[in-house]
Amino acid sequence: MTASTSVKSAVSSMVGAPTLNGTAGSLIALLDAFLVHGFGTKAVDSAQVTSGVCRMAITGASAAVDHCVIQLAGVTGSGAVLNGLQRVKTAAASYVEFACDLPDGPLTGTITFKIAPLGWEKVFSKTNVAVYRSTDSAGTRAYYRVDDTNPLYARVQMYESMTDVDTGVAVAPLPSVLNGGYYWHKRSAASANGVYWVLVGDSRAFVLLVASNAGSAPSTSGGYGLVPNCAGDLRSYRSGDAWSAVLTGAPTATYSDIAGCVFSAGGSTGITLQRLSAGIGGAVQAARSVWGAPGGVSGADATLGAYPSRADNGLRLSSIALSDGAMATYGPRGELAGMYHSPQTGVLASFGADARITQGGGALVGRHLLSVGCGSLAAAATGCGFIDITGPWRSV
Repeated sequence: MTASTSVKSAVSSMVGAPTLNGTAGSLIALLDAFLVHGFGTKAVDSAQVTSGVCRMAITGASAAVDHCVIQLAGVTGSGAVLNGLQRVKTAAASYVEFACDLPDGPLTGTITFKIAPLGWEKVFSKTNVAVYRSTDSAGTRAYYRVDDTNPLYARVQMYESMTDVDTGVAVAPLPSVLNGGYYWHKRSAASANGVYWVLVGDSRAFVLLVASNAGSAPSTSGGYGLVPNCAGDLRSYRSGDAWSAVLTGAPTATYSDIAGCVFSAGGSTGITLQRLSAGIGGAVQAARSVWGAPGGVSGADATLGAYPSRADNGLRLSSIALSDGAMATYGPRGELAGMYHSPQTGVLASFGADARITQGGGALVGRHLLSVGCGSLAAAATGCGFIDITGPWRSV
């Protein structure tokens, strides 16, 4: 049985992954690769299906890692049905495997694969500035403008519509809240040296997590926390919610500012929804709520005690809800798709700050969760946030 490919992920430690650093334009190059084009094209020496698993032999390392989604091309004959998206089961130095429904036998053709993009579009651009948009007609298809002209950070805004790279309607956050948009920090100091990043998303939303401390590197966070920057549609509780697009980010140019971090934020600073659920007015600042302490750091939140749980050695996870304003007044609007807060302490000691994949349990059984360190950028991470990298994130 083939696995869902709706959710895709990438990490800076992948072979040939784009470099995010302290130079202008590096974030746009990364978003181009993950959202639009993919990266790491690799030639396949041979491919064979055996007992429901296709093994592709390769020479030299590839960008593929366990559980990532690749885009296959060049298969001919009856195996051509495999061209397109496949979720990797096992990636090794000399082969890559994925599950399939074909009978045993070799595949033919000049076969290649690459890390699959989300399938978003880049609708407008100029030097070091780009506008991205989901192509999924089931979503809001908000416009996200990324101004990457500064070497240390990009300024990101959300629009309801745009006619060119500099002109749009209904900007968010509102200029009265933060003129010029949120800060998506790349690196604490200007340099061509790369930092550690993680990207996860589906056809309607993505989250970019960056260890912007200069002590990180593409191969490791160096123990520093990562901050999530979210763009795309909320998993709304309102049927047909046409205004549920979200944008989060830091409110200042200080790289260590985590006010908009959805793994720890206690207020509405740095978290914006496109409109109220009723569809009236303009952008609103959203409040975050979890099953845990208000403003508590995921994985360092004592609400449900220490990890592992004394009762069953379990990891406790909470969805991350957003509201149209004060939670007590508006109630939850919906949840950030695929993202989870842990209301337990001691999680970092077991999972570490670098991206790590673990099997989900309870309501998330059968899925794989990616953990990353969070809670501090200027110093060592204090907690861990979790993201579902299996999906699907949505039922519709």
